[in-house]
Amino acid sequence: MDGKTRRNIQIGALVSIVLKKDQPTGKRTEGHVKRILTHSPTHPHGIKVMLEEDDMVGRVQEILKNSD
Repeated sequence: MDGKTRRNIQIGALVSIVLKKDQPTGKRTEGHVKRILTHSPTHPHGIKVMLEEDDMVGRVQEILKNSD
């Protein structure tokens, strides 16, 4: 699922993000959403989130599994 729409992302969801430092290469990092940082309903580059793992921050490229 696409990570450009805020309502699609839930706390605890497993997502694939691109960290700021990895934007030139597009390298992705997987983790679980701790906080949703983007307030607008959509963002063309992906919704910005903080991951539970080491508080890494990046933009969601893909939602791998939403929390149930």
